[in-house]
Order: sequence, then structure tokens, then C-alpha cells
Amino acid sequence: MSNPAPDVLEYPVDVSPVDISAYAAGNTGIPYVTTLDSGISGPHVVVNAVTHGNELCGAYALDFLFRNNVRPTRGKLSLSFANVAAYHAFDAANPTESRYIDEDFNRLWSEDVLDGARISRERARARELRPLIDEADFLLDIHSMQSECPPLMLSGTLAKGVTLARGVGYPQHVVADVGHKAGTRMRDYGDFNNPDSPKASLLVECGQHWNPTSIVVAKETALRFLDYLQVVDSDFVSEHLHDAPGDQKVIEVTQPVTVKDPNFRFVERFTGLEVIPEAGTVIGMDGDDPVRTPYDSCVLIMPSRRLQRGQTAVRLGRFVA
Repeated sequence: MSNPAPDVLEYPVDVSPVDISAYAAGNTGIPYVTTLDSGISGPHVVVNAVTHGNELCGAYALDFLFRNNVRPTRGKLSLSFANVAAYHAFDAANPTESRYIDEDFNRLWSEDVLDGARISRERARARELRPLIDEADFLLDIHSMQSECPPLMLSGTLAKGVTLARGVGYPQHVVADVGHKAGTRMRDYGDFNNPDSPKASLLVECGQHWNPTSIVVAKETALRFLDYLQVVDSDFVSEHLHDAPGDQKVIEVTQPVTVKDPNFRFVERFTGLEVIPEAGTVIGMDGDDPVRTPYDSCVLIMPSRRLQRGQTAVRLGRFVA
């Protein structure tokens, strides 16, 4: 399993995994995947949870939809629990260990990896889910974060992703980014990342993993996503929504900082969305090499506590119109 990030353990574990055993059989032949078909022409929309086993809020959002007997009014709606092996391994005494079992499930979504010969539990599950993700027209992948940070909607860099995020209108901050050098995310898989395809996807980071507010954000985002795509009853959605945030702000990520030295360290404790006023400011040390902001008003996106070689330490961005 993954190595724990010590700083993350400073946060109390105020959320326990919701029981998802009732959804194990599903109805698609893929365990933990249920597809609801309206019988009316429309898009195939997928809402996915527990891509990482220690990110619990998405399971609550799907459980909420199941318990409220949500049904699509057009097209098809699929509710998917992804890395269930890691989710079932969650231990509140060591909550970071269950991010994955063998390798990060959310770095496997490229054809060369999925078609490759290497075997792991995450790869086996990704290959099992692949037909569902291939068929999806729209995807919402629900995540949470290591640190206390306002929720973020990750749209990718294509205009269609930003348009979808703006249509959903929640949460307040939209991050247009290219992902990670360590591997391809589900939200960037296949036609989702093809500018000539109408298919589009979003990844929402709902806040700190084990803060109960992450559950509220996960439910709110799922409802607004389904409502914007007009695939569920709008009265049901409005019945469960909270107040919307203020005007959305879009952050364009210009570059990731990828760890080269195992002794990488930040110069202070960053949690995300810090705006560094001056270009050239040192924010970290990659071994003996300083990591500097490339421009004024540089926004730090999701600084990591897993500072391992080849992994993303932080993404650098700026607010755009």
C-alpha cells in the first residue's frame, strides 16, 4: 500500500466509510457498477467515487443517490465505485495507507498502460471499468484532498472541460490543468481529452479527506452536475441543494513541479490556493535546487505531502478571465 504522508495525519478522521456492500452486485456485470436506463434518448452520464480508497466523500454521494432512488429522466446514469479494494482497506488509525493497494488507480488511464502486460490490483480493476468509461459521454470523478483547502473543480485544459465546469457552476474555483507526469487520470482518458469529441469530464476535489464538509461538497457537486446535464428531475435536485457560491474563478495551470530529489521540501506549510505575489519567490527546495515562482501572482494548486521522486509536488497557475 501507499506510504502515509505524516503531515496529513494532523487532520482528525471525522468521517467513517459508508457501507457500500449493498451495491456490490450492480447490474452491469461489473462489480460495484449500476447503470440506470431511462429508455429515452440522451447521454450516458457516469458519476464515479473512491478512485482512491481513503477519499470517502464520493461513496457518501453515491449512497445518497441510491437511497433517494434517483433515476435518469433521459439517457443513462451509471454510478460507479472504483477502487473498492482500497476503500475496504481503510483504517482510521492509519488513514493514508488505503489510498491504493499496489499503485495509484488514477495514473493508469492511457491505452499503453491499460493494454500493457503488467498486472496489479488497480490495473485489473481499471481494465474491468474500462468499457464503462469508454461508453460514457460525461464523467464526474469525485475526490478529496490531503490538506484543508477550498474545493476545486479540475476541468482539464480543453475549452469543453472549462465550459462544463462553468455550466455546473460549483465549486467556486475551477482549475484548468494537464494532470500529472506520473500517469494519466481517468478524467483525461480517451475522448475526454480529445478536442474533436463532444465527450467531457470533470474531477472534483471536495476538501480535506476526513472533514465532514467534503461529503456536503460531493453531494452538491453530483447534484449540480446531473442537473446541468438535464438527466435527473430538477425538483429533486433543488430540494437538496444549498446556496451556490459566488462567481467562479478559473485558474490556468501553466506547469507542474515534479519532484526530482527525494529530499524535496517546501519552505513553509502550503495547503493550496496561496497566491505568491512576486515572480522568483522560492517556495521549495528540490534537493539543492530552489523552486521559484515563474510569474507574479502565482497560485499554488494542491501542494502535496507525498514528496516522492517523479510525483507532482505542486502545480503553478494564475487566474484567467
